[in-house]
Amino acid sequence: MKILVANLGSTSFKYRLFSLEGSSASMIARGGSERVTDYGAAIDKALGELAGAGHVRSAKDLDGVGFKTVFAGELTGCVLADESVEKALRDTADLAPAHNPPYAEGLRLFRERHPGVPRVALFETAFYQWVPDYARRYAVPEAWYKAGIRRYGFHGASHKFVAERSAELLGRPDVAEVARRLYLDGPRTIPGAPLRVVSCHLGGSSSVTAISDGVAVGTSMGLSPQSGLPQSNRVGDLDSAAVPCAMRRLGLSVEQAEKQLCKESGLQGLSGVSNDLRDIKAAADRGDARAQLAINVFVHSIRHWIGAFWLDLGGCDALVFTAGIGENNAWLREAVCAGLSEIGLTLDVATNGSAPFESNLAAPDSRTQVIVIPANEELVVAREAARLLAARKVNG
Repeated sequence: MKILVANLGSTSFKYRLFSLEGSSASMIARGGSERVTDYGAAIDKALGELAGAGHVRSAKDLDGVGFKTVFAGELTGCVLADESVEKALRDTADLAPAHNPPYAEGLRLFRERHPGVPRVALFETAFYQWVPDYARRYAVPEAWYKAGIRRYGFHGASHKFVAERSAELLGRPDVAEVARRLYLDGPRTIPGAPLRVVSCHLGGSSSVTAISDGVAVGTSMGLSPQSGLPQSNRVGDLDSAAVPCAMRRLGLSVEQAEKQLCKESGLQGLSGVSNDLRDIKAAADRGDARAQLAINVFVHSIRHWIGAFWLDLGGCDALVFTAGIGENNAWLREAVCAGLSEIGLTLDVATNGSAPFESNLAAPDSRTQVIVIPANEELVVAREAARLLAARKVNG
């Protein structure tokens, strides 16, 4: 089965083509475009590249197109993406303005170009369907909750891959299988002590997730991707009274306040240097106090959520770092793990700076392993799309 995974950003289009047979999957092509102003042209370019390489000469060579859709309120899971899904993405774009419009447009364009090829949407919120009520409810009036004001969680495909792969690395194939089949079968009870993982997806957008036996039980992100840890240029967690207070004191309109919180805050707002942690670290190393403050706030927030989930899980078998920042910055991992020996985690600093991905970076006497697992969200989307389409064939 050939599945094309389309990843649409606010100004980018990237794709990966997978071949899947049974439980095995291999990537056979990848590409994309940056600084996209016309998604139709970017998609046509990608399809032309795939045809030119002999991978997808026509729609008959493609079994499905998978999309890592972000948010559509109560619509979640892994679903066939018809026009109602496009509408749901547009209707909830106020909470995911950078993500939903591109995905709605991408779904429409693939529908028009290859109407006979199924489109599958795997929502980032899907991994959090089984989070307990007490961990996803805000203390707001019941009418607010019924209007959809609750903690949804994001980066679901990334954290799900961590749930699968960490279980394999820790010798728990039973948990890995539960995590792999989660969207088909739902969670199930596994005999014995639970496998407790805290997953840190740290990149331009960051989140921390608590995972028990392959299932998410808590998330740092909430109603929207604007919450949780400080993002590259989004605020993260903020006291609800801060918005009306700033509007009154600074004379801001709703639109101005929203723009500043979503585009001028986070690491960008704290550092005054950049929204890129590489630039911020370079400035901090030169003695820039605001840049160092941004780093300190970021590390503090990561540790805050790790600590919360450590207590919630009753311990931690593996602390996992993934995504661009988590994978490529040994200094950040060292800062996050500092001083945790009393709760059972001791990082081996030398190993942390030199060991390959998926190695245990903890000291030999550490009860908790520390692992870097490269992000592979597209593989999760491809697998789930293939499973949905295969089940659809079986069921007619």
